[in-house]
Amino acid sequence: MLAAIYARYSTDMQSAASIEDQVHVCRKLIDGRGWTAGPVYPDMAISGSTHLRPGYLQMQEDAQAGRFEVLVAESLDRLSRDQEHIAGLYKQLAYLDILIVTVAEGEISEMHIGLKGTMSALFLKDLAQKTRRGQEGRARDGKSAGGKCYGYRVVRRFNADGSPVTGEREIEPAEAVIVERIFRAYVTGQSSRAIAAALNAEGVPGPSGKAWGASTIHGNPKRGTGILNNELYVGRLVWNRQRYVKDPATGKRQARLNPADALVVQPVPDLRIIEDALWEAAKARQEDRRHDMQAPDGATRPERARRPLYLFSGLLKFGCCGASYTLVGKTRYGCAAARNKGTCDNRRTIERDEVEARVLDGLKEHLLHPDLIAEFVAEYQREYNRLMQSDRAKRSRLETELGQVTRKIDQIVDAIADGMRHPSMNDKLTELEDRKAVLAAGIEALGEEEPIRLHPGLAGIYRAKVADLAEALDAPETRQEAAQLIRGLLSEIRMIPGEKGHAIELVGALASILALGEAETTKPRAVRLGAGSVTVVAGVGFEPTTFRL
Repeated sequence: MLAAIYARYSTDMQSAASIEDQVHVCRKLIDGRGWTAGPVYPDMAISGSTHLRPGYLQMQEDAQAGRFEVLVAESLDRLSRDQEHIAGLYKQLAYLDILIVTVAEGEISEMHIGLKGTMSALFLKDLAQKTRRGQEGRARDGKSAGGKCYGYRVVRRFNADGSPVTGEREIEPAEAVIVERIFRAYVTGQSSRAIAAALNAEGVPGPSGKAWGASTIHGNPKRGTGILNNELYVGRLVWNRQRYVKDPATGKRQARLNPADALVVQPVPDLRIIEDALWEAAKARQEDRRHDMQAPDGATRPERARRPLYLFSGLLKFGCCGASYTLVGKTRYGCAAARNKGTCDNRRTIERDEVEARVLDGLKEHLLHPDLIAEFVAEYQREYNRLMQSDRAKRSRLETELGQVTRKIDQIVDAIADGMRHPSMNDKLTELEDRKAVLAAGIEALGEEEPIRLHPGLAGIYRAKVADLAEALDAPETRQEAAQLIRGLLSEIRMIPGEKGHAIELVGALASILALGEAETTKPRAVRLGAGSVTVVAGVGFEPTTFRL
């Protein structure tokens, strides 16, 4: 009889010589039975819980083709540790009149399949439970529960008894610099794709020595994957975010999130690379991007998932029909409704470079107007005073009550000095003194009310920042940040075709700034600019936090 041999070992931690050892003992059995040794089907470093193994699948295929009459293995668990798979293999080979014989159990029958299959399955479950228990113990001690993330290296040292220390790591200085660089670049507006491209262009090796990818940087915030979501960088070890289950159809592992109460969180301050302020800024930008990608009903909007390709992409609207102004050619903007739906008769187009130049020139010219700077300072003072009104009211109330309490204390002291002493006066006096101390502390906590002191060079700083706007947009290292600031000031750019070209209306926080000096009106203020005009629509009031240039 022609006997095939199947041999397998599970992990890279085991020696490849294990295959040779298994084949050797199987050949001895074959020789002892007087059979002829046939093909050998090895699987190296593959778990027996999956049936997707090259040697295993080839063995089944050859069995169907009748290339052997007996299958020999060291033990049944070498063939499989899954009850379903081992039972299926037995049924398949029995149908083909192929015997299964192992060195450990002998000829395999239904009893072996039932008992050994159950024992193998229980062994895997018990092993997994013990492994997780050990990992949790390490995590609670602030040590690595397995694997090494970018920015750290394994500490290799030995205990007093000579045994190796496991689970300890320390910061890798060169990689820590890259981690901080990634965070700072992301906070200033660069995308994870742009960051990865820059690192690859410089030849900076990524995790495991591979090239950088966008997903390596942005990862998945919910699962804690990716450079930007690794809380270890702020000195916080988080373990057990997710568990893995195998898809019975494919044998592949699927990750599932664990509930929040299953997490193990331990502080590890000596492993901190990123400061809290930088971490929070990155998280805030991630949240803003998620918000931008969400539709009102909470569904993801794929068209918002990409960064704007050009400076004003997505902001241009046709002032008449309300449709978007999009690129209808390689370099020209036009009405999307006219081009794609035919519901608009506006067929006029405008060069993208002309739109960007006119808007930027208009911003620089009008933001640098002396009257606007003066009005900005005055409006800042008015806003500051408004915010201080509540503090003033509280201070006035506390000072009034403090005066009343002080007068009562003086009256009791005067009465005692005149000989009108009563035991109850002591308690009343103590109560008033305590109240006086509380009121005085409250007034002190409000601090001294000081007049507004603005830097004498504020107007010059303002002019310099606005004048540098075009330069910042041209410089690669500041282009994205400058563009992000400009887009944050504008909520909409309305394109209105006329006889002599397009008029442009700017709508948003910037419009409020440009319209500060105007009387309250619902009509826009038009300013002539070159071949067309820029119309500024007044906003709903001035907010100092939106003035970001």
